[in-house]
Amino acid sequence: MKVLFTYDYGLENMNRVRELGYDVIMVKENQITNSDEINNSEILVCYSPFGTLDISKMNRLKWIQLSSVGIDQIPFEIIRSRGIKITNNKGGYSIPIGEWIVLKILEMLKKSGNSYRNQQLKKWKMDTSLLELNGKRVGFIGTGSIATEAAKRLKGFGVDMLGVNTRGTDVEYFDKCFSSEKIDDMLNLCDIVAITIPHTEKTHHMIDENRFNAMKDGVFIVNIARGSIIDEKALINNIKKNKIRAAALDVFEEEPLNQDNPLWEFDNVIITSHNSWVSEQMNERRFKLIYENLRRYVSNEELTNVVDLAKGY
Repeated sequence: MKVLFTYDYGLENMNRVRELGYDVIMVKENQITNSDEINNSEILVCYSPFGTLDISKMNRLKWIQLSSVGIDQIPFEIIRSRGIKITNNKGGYSIPIGEWIVLKILEMLKKSGNSYRNQQLKKWKMDTSLLELNGKRVGFIGTGSIATEAAKRLKGFGVDMLGVNTRGTDVEYFDKCFSSEKIDDMLNLCDIVAITIPHTEKTHHMIDENRFNAMKDGVFIVNIARGSIIDEKALINNIKKNKIRAAALDVFEEEPLNQDNPLWEFDNVIITSHNSWVSEQMNERRFKLIYENLRRYVSNEELTNVVDLAKGY
């Protein structure tokens, strides 16, 4: 049984896959093109080789294991028509992203950007406008594994944790969860709003002018999900009119973020380059999930993290 990897997880790990009975093919993602050997693969373990790899020619392909949580990059039409199973890396990046969320919330409240700028200028200036996280109300749009890891860490700061999910189902570490129909009720209560929901047709531009109107004046915004969940024009407009006191953004509608984008110019906006998921443990966690699913596949067991293509996650 042939499995095609587009990332090398090291000799020891690849040999562990071979010991499961797989014939392992390894081609770097930025170098991959179709060949007879590749076209005969039954399993593809990858992130996004679809620009140069035509999976319609892979007649034996039955399953794609993604190294990402998001699935925007996959060729949906071919996958749906062929009934190819998709699994993702849900949970694999939740801890570093959860830490990033806590870090950026604190940086916004403590105005770290100003301190860093003053340090570069060798300027000694005390700021008496810093805020505490203690006692704040933090709301998460989406209460999956990323939100849960962030909420677990935020609880130690004495915050009130609110969340939005489809049915308002109770989730550990959250004091109260609202259904998606009641999202405005939650937004109206929150000092800080974090977006951790998957991007789908339904969530595209979910955070628009109306959603911002439902938020408190002076709200803090965090987005680690997908840039297109927020209407960027509405975001910029609400930063300009001080509806948004500060924002920490790791994702954008267009990436890389164009140098002409107004978001670069705001002192109260923290920009990182879709980097919140990175840590020294990411490959270890990623391979652990991949290996477990490969073990399950060869044993005819149910795979973990199977994506529902109809829902988009």
